[in-house]
Amino acid sequence: MANLTMQQKKEWAKQLILRDNLTQKEAAEKVQVSAVTMNKWYKDGEWEKLKQSMLITREAQLSRLYMQLDELNAAIMTRPEGERFANSKEIDAIAKYTSSIRSLESEANIADVYEVSKRVLNYVRIYHADKAIELAAIFDDFIKDLLKR
Repeated sequence: MANLTMQQKKEWAKQLILRDNLTQKEAAEKVQVSAVTMNKWYKDGEWEKLKQSMLITREAQLSRLYMQLDELNAAIMTRPEGERFANSKEIDAIAKYTSSIRSLESEANIADVYEVSKRVLNYVRIYHADKAIELAAIFDDFIKDLLKR
């Protein structure tokens, strides 16, 4: 395993638990930390709550953001002609909504990369188990490299 910092190991473990549903013990073994360390990260980071919140899919989050942005714009348009412009609070809200939407639509984070890697490996295992082992090592190295950035 490449020399990862504890912070990088923590982030990787978090993704393993939240996205791949590994147990604390399995994640601890994978990232090579003690069970005590893993338990501390889990409790301190409130990963159980995060796990529950991840049930809301990216698509659902995007849908809600679009709906909220649409309602804000609709409220602005109900004003009399000549007054249909956003005030400073509304401008700030619009900027935040559009930034969040852009981020959700375009950025591939570590969790996304991990999820795609997992799916590809599951597919390759069906037809080429030996190549899946090689590919798993490559994906692991790739994810570790992303964590360093």
